[in-house]
Amino acid sequence: MKTVCSWGYFAAIVAVLATGRPSFAETKAQLQAAKELIAKGEFREAEKLLKPAVDPAKPAASPAAVTLEILDRTRADFPHDEAEITKQVRDSIPDVKETEIESWRDAGVLQSKQIDGEHRYFRNAAANLFRLSKEARERREKTPAEEKRFDLNGLIAELNTIAKAADTPAIYPVKHHVTYTLTLKEGNPRLKPGAKVRAWLPFPQEYRIQQTDVKLLKSEPNDAVVAPPETPQRTIYFEQLVDDKGTLPKFVAEYEFTTCAYVPTLDLELVKPYDDESDEYIEFTSSRAPHIVFTPEVKKLVKEIVGDETNPLKKAQLIFAWVSENLPWVSEMEYSTIPSLSKKGLAARCGDCGVQNTTLITLCRAAGVPARWQSGFGTKPGEEGMHDWAEIYVEPWGWLPADASYGTRKSDDPAVRDFFCGHMDPYRLIVNLDYGRELHPPKTSFRSEPIDFQRGEVEVDGHNLYFNDWEWDLQVKSTPPVKEKK
Repeated sequence: MKTVCSWGYFAAIVAVLATGRPSFAETKAQLQAAKELIAKGEFREAEKLLKPAVDPAKPAASPAAVTLEILDRTRADFPHDEAEITKQVRDSIPDVKETEIESWRDAGVLQSKQIDGEHRYFRNAAANLFRLSKEARERREKTPAEEKRFDLNGLIAELNTIAKAADTPAIYPVKHHVTYTLTLKEGNPRLKPGAKVRAWLPFPQEYRIQQTDVKLLKSEPNDAVVAPPETPQRTIYFEQLVDDKGTLPKFVAEYEFTTCAYVPTLDLELVKPYDDESDEYIEFTSSRAPHIVFTPEVKKLVKEIVGDETNPLKKAQLIFAWVSENLPWVSEMEYSTIPSLSKKGLAARCGDCGVQNTTLITLCRAAGVPARWQSGFGTKPGEEGMHDWAEIYVEPWGWLPADASYGTRKSDDPAVRDFFCGHMDPYRLIVNLDYGRELHPPKTSFRSEPIDFQRGEVEVDGHNLYFNDWEWDLQVKSTPPVKEKK
């Protein structure tokens, strides 16, 4: 592949060769030139440009160092070459042709990125192919075994029945007992005797009447620090030195809390107008670059979805249904490598829960409906795992849960079908009330996950340890309320 050099790239190279160390202005030019190269898929050339501006002995915190880190993470997210991805697809479609692989790649349903002149494929591209392509699904000879899944629609129907007789929207309390463990892996050269390891693990919020009774039972080490209530991304923080034997620290937090389903009775006729001069309305109907941006495409799409509708709840319902229908769930890249979650969702017309719900938030805000982020874990028995969702603000009810990833349900009952636009199940661990906020205490280096906070964060002597340097484990015991005997 021919390398295209911009004037900024040439000037930055000359500056480095002349002085041996770039000035601030030269570093800025290098960064811009490197971004141009990255956009063309020329990672190696971008690295040559950036490395002279980075001191590897210092934590990755400067723009140049962070950009280099993102390049490494992107490569890790796209590890497969043509031969490997063909082998993976042939495991399910034995007679697949190379021309079909190319066709699916060009259509975007076999996710790839051109890096240094070669097509590299997303680590879960083969699995996502069958989520995105009806043609591929119909060709598949080997289908995954059906797993017995939690009966969510059955629970929703039960919650709707309970809600009709309840005098509060918070119903069906589920008590959760969680043991969260973060274990470091052997082999990192920085994990030597005397090194200071800092770790941040997820910790539950006390959130209105929806999540309550949060109690830390024990921690390992036992001097952990819990972030104050309503810290946007709530953590339990640890520090420990690697001992003289080189024994690697392990961090454990055991806690309990109760989460209720949130099922207010909503009625389009009862919706009240906003105070559009309030600080809350202004904040949560504003753009927040880079992940919430009102591009011309967003404004045009919102107009197509909501038309002349003026009722805020109805507008949110229309947007929710559109996202649910048009952005199917797929396994996603690491968020630290995605420049804008909502732009990614709208361009690719697919995404994981964070991409789906950030797209929902963006469209709602652009339509004048306040919306914000929430995340943590889903805790349905047998299906525990990381999860993101959203909230929308509608008077007179205030903040209402909305989960575009769970989306509209397959049901003939509208109360079940549309449940997750305004209501929430009780199998949640709410950790984050916002995205992209500073941890408590602040982290020194570029986070493994700078947007969301679920798996945790680790650094040693100020240097970040990425996800491949450690393992996390979530053990949840959920106890639903005892049903009354009839």
